[in-house]
Amino acid sequence: MPTATLTGLWIYPVKSCGGLRLNESVLTPHGLAHDREWMVVRPDGGFVTQREEPRMALIESELGSETLVLRAPRMEALEVPLNAASRKAHPATVWADTVSAWDEGGRAAAWLGEFLQGNFRLVRWDPAQRRRTDPKWTADSPGEAYFGDAYPYLLLGEETLADLNERLQPGHPMPLDRFRTNLLVTGLGVAGEDRAATLRGGAVEFRVVKPCTRCVMTTTDQQTGVRGSEPLRTLAGYRHDPRFSAPVFGQNAVLVRGAGLMLRVGETFEAAA
Repeated sequence: MPTATLTGLWIYPVKSCGGLRLNESVLTPHGLAHDREWMVVRPDGGFVTQREEPRMALIESELGSETLVLRAPRMEALEVPLNAASRKAHPATVWADTVSAWDEGGRAAAWLGEFLQGNFRLVRWDPAQRRRTDPKWTADSPGEAYFGDAYPYLLLGEETLADLNERLQPGHPMPLDRFRTNLLVTGLGVAGEDRAATLRGGAVEFRVVKPCTRCVMTTTDQQTGVRGSEPLRTLAGYRHDPRFSAPVFGQNAVLVRGAGLMLRVGETFEAAA
C-alpha cells in the first residue's frame, strides 16, 4: 500500500464541543493528549452530545497552561482551572460504560445551563480510571479511551472526503469538522484507510480496528448549530455497512507503539493491509 502523510491533527477537549487543530501532540494509549478529557453530563451522569444538543457545536475550547477556556455566542468566557485544589467525584456514563469522573463545579454547571438551557455538569476524566475498547474489535491490540464514543483515534483520508464532496450537490461540500477526525492523512487513495490494517512510522504504530459508524451529528453545521440532511443521506447511498445498519466513514484506530512520543503534522507512515 502507499505511504500516508499526516496532514492534520485535531483534538476535542470537551466531548461533542468545538475542536482544536494542532501542529503536534503527545500520543497516549487513550488518544491525543487532552482529547475528550472533559464531558457534559446530566445530573445522573449520562453523557450529552450534539445528537441531543446541536448547540454544543458552538462551544469553543482553548487549552492554556493553567486553564481550559470555554467560549460560546453571547456568553462570557468560562475558565476552568486545570489543577483545582479539590473536586468532587461524579458518575459519568458513555454508552454502556460508567466511570467515576471529577465534577468541575457550580460555575461550569451554571455556564452550561445558561447556554444549553438545561441542567448539566462538566466533568473531567479521572486518570485513575480505565475504559477499555471493545475486545470484539481490539482483542489483538487492546486499547483505552477517555470520553470518546468507543476508541481513542479516528483516522480519515483526504481523498475519501474529496470523493464524498464530489457526490454531494455542487457548491455544498462538507467541511472536515463534520467528522470529528483526529488524524487526517493523504496518500492512501479513496477509502484507502478502509484497506489499511496498520500505519507504521518510526517508533509509532497504529492499528486500524473498526469502521466509524455515522449518525445525525454529521448533519449539524458546526458554525451555526443548524441541522440538515447531508452528508448522512449521501453516505447512506454508497457507504452503508449492513454489519452496523448504518453508513461508515473513516476508521477507528488504537495506538500499538509510541505512547509518550510527539506526533507532528508532516510525518509519514507505511500502510499495511
